[in-house]
Amino acid sequence: MNTEKVMARRLTVEEVSELGLQEEIFVSAELDDLSLDCHAPAFLTKPGKYFEGGSFTARTIFGNEVQVLPNNAEERGIWVADEAGEEIEVLQSAGVLLNLALFVPNGNKEALESLYTAAREAFGVGIVQRWNEEVVAVPDVKVDLFEEPVRGRKSASAQNRDRRALDIYPTRVRFMEASAGWKFIVEPHHEVIDDTPTI
Repeated sequence: MNTEKVMARRLTVEEVSELGLQEEIFVSAELDDLSLDCHAPAFLTKPGKYFEGGSFTARTIFGNEVQVLPNNAEERGIWVADEAGEEIEVLQSAGVLLNLALFVPNGNKEALESLYTAAREAFGVGIVQRWNEEVVAVPDVKVDLFEEPVRGRKSASAQNRDRRALDIYPTRVRFMEASAGWKFIVEPHHEVIDDTPTI
């Protein structure tokens, strides 16, 4: 386990309530229900002033959400870096896991092998011990993607919808996320006709 010793101090509830989303903190390291005897770098999920009841939620850089009661002496609490503080152990990152959606034009098995070989040559054989891949054929059909508010009257009016993407493959749509409070509308692609008068 790769850890680093960091000088830090434990925060009170009042101090945590003044934190924003950009300030790095340290919370108990938990990985898939495995509690580790060290801390992990993290950030609050929302500004501290919006939490109530003295309980705060932080998301570690490893993607885990941790509920913390800073004033509970039985918990590790929330810490920030401070040279005048005490020494704590902080879990380090071993690398990053990429969850990618790749579109390979005219892709086949040989093209994928070339991709994997290039990745291993660039980063070493440790980059991939086992690929978890989903190879999906992409139909040669394109769609236009719009967003409409979840609530509101149904209408094709441009006032009630935003153009998100034109001329994309349907397979790409499932890797995109709609804006908060909006939903996707997928329609067959129609060429944009420029009817601007010309001289």
